[in-house]
Amino acid sequence: MIILSGGTGTPKLLGGLKKIVPEENIAVIVNTAEDRWVSSNLVCPDIDTVLYTFADLIDERKWWGVRDDTFYTHEILKALGHHEPMMLGDQDRATHILRSELIRDGLTLTRSTDELRSSFMIKAKILPMTNDPVATMVDTPNGEMHFQDFWIAHKGEPKVLDVRFDGIDAAKPTPEVMNALSSEDTIVIGPSNPITSISPILGLKGVIPILQKKHVIAVSPIIGNKPISGPAGKLMRAKGYEVSSAGVAQCYEDFLDVLVVDRGDNCVIPNIEVVKTNTIMSSVERSMELARFIVGLVQSPKR
Repeated sequence: MIILSGGTGTPKLLGGLKKIVPEENIAVIVNTAEDRWVSSNLVCPDIDTVLYTFADLIDERKWWGVRDDTFYTHEILKALGHHEPMMLGDQDRATHILRSELIRDGLTLTRSTDELRSSFMIKAKILPMTNDPVATMVDTPNGEMHFQDFWIAHKGEPKVLDVRFDGIDAAKPTPEVMNALSSEDTIVIGPSNPITSISPILGLKGVIPILQKKHVIAVSPIIGNKPISGPAGKLMRAKGYEVSSAGVAQCYEDFLDVLVVDRGDNCVIPNIEVVKTNTIMSSVERSMELARFIVGLVQSPKR
């Protein structure tokens, strides 16, 4: 089962999926456009959230970082006058240190992620979308800023004028990503922000042509005209999309076959099959219910 992931929505689905599908049958292609070097170490927020989800370490209150982590190093650095743009936990920082050492030793992001996956004894495949640097940049009235500055330092408050992905034209999907996409008839796009979490994956050369040959199922992260969480609404409006499940479908219109929406969402989309279930994953049980529903669609696709 191949899943495109970013942010916190899809990892919640993965938390349920790993309880009903053997991990070795799951491959997750993960957004890397929000990666950032912090205190000389590479932080990969979306990859790390997937790693911690499969390793049963994720802080389920925030859906990022390690459960019950401490922040002594961050606080000491702050006291010494060193500002970090992201608040990193001590256990979380260990992941970044090891990744960065592996990269400095010559490993790619894909190889270093696989080393971490193995260290965490995870059987699922976790595939960075590219080994090349890509950065999500948000244009605001205060100037252009990295997505992490927009979301963390500015708390997502500035008006968004535009979003672009610096480096995307030169970046290539990894062979592992292309092989994974080619290996299955059905691809699932999780309930992640379609602009900053999924669009970078789609922007890599060759990805959309493969998806056009597949049966693609996407889960909407929007109910009515509001995102379940995060800044998806503000970002969608900036790119000219309606903040709705119909707007999500428009983001994926070049290849989408099925859109999963919440039962409370009255959504009719021409030329797209719309199916309804409970998409609010407020507990592990709810995540498992949605995962079972998605697995059913994958196993019995309508052609």
